[in-house]
Amino acid sequence: MIASVPGNDRPRQPIRSYVLRGGRITRAQRRALDELWPQWGLPFTPGPLDLDAVFGRYRPRVLEIGFGDGATLIELARMRPDTDFLGVEVHQPGIGHCLLAIEAGGLTNIRLIAHDAVEVLEKQLTPDSLDDVLLYFPDPWPKKRHHKRRLFTGQFVTAAVNGLLPGGQMHVVSDVKEYFQIIEPLLQQCSQLQLADFQPQETAGLGEWVGTNFERKYLAEGRTIYSCSARKITGHQR
Repeated sequence: MIASVPGNDRPRQPIRSYVLRGGRITRAQRRALDELWPQWGLPFTPGPLDLDAVFGRYRPRVLEIGFGDGATLIELARMRPDTDFLGVEVHQPGIGHCLLAIEAGGLTNIRLIAHDAVEVLEKQLTPDSLDDVLLYFPDPWPKKRHHKRRLFTGQFVTAAVNGLLPGGQMHVVSDVKEYFQIIEPLLQQCSQLQLADFQPQETAGLGEWVGTNFERKYLAEGRTIYSCSARKITGHQR
């Protein structure tokens, strides 16, 4: 079974971009957390991961932050067997659901981490190790008193850019205009990034976008979907 996210009992802990919620865990999800996590889960460690050793090969690497129940992560891994995927999520029912889907699909190119995304980027992933970072519908924390929990800050952008290979991209999708109007300038203001076109609906046929449960729901409700992509432009590309 996955251990609790480290640091919850420490005084003066940093503000997290999430709150651990209980939620109902099915019997199957509990089995997955107990039995499947050791195979596809990676414990958080403050030292760098050797991703070549983790996956047993050297391939393009994609990180999805906040994968929910794993629907998009699973579909991307299925469509792109020559790419390795890391998923970061702290909601245990969602992790259990994703583990069951990995097992059912016989996928070998996914590993999961149950920890704070900023700490994973800063302490566990080595610089220039990711080809893409995906953030699909990050929690907007709509109440003003909760804005401090929003993931997108200068610290997060710096950590994500550090993890990207030169030429790698960060893709962001949101349905909240007010939050997106904060996210896009943060990316624009980073000297190591250059905004690039990213239109999810138009690239779906290329396998770059498979849609998310949130997206399908929001489109059915007639909501506007906002998206952008930023490419790391410094250094030598792989």
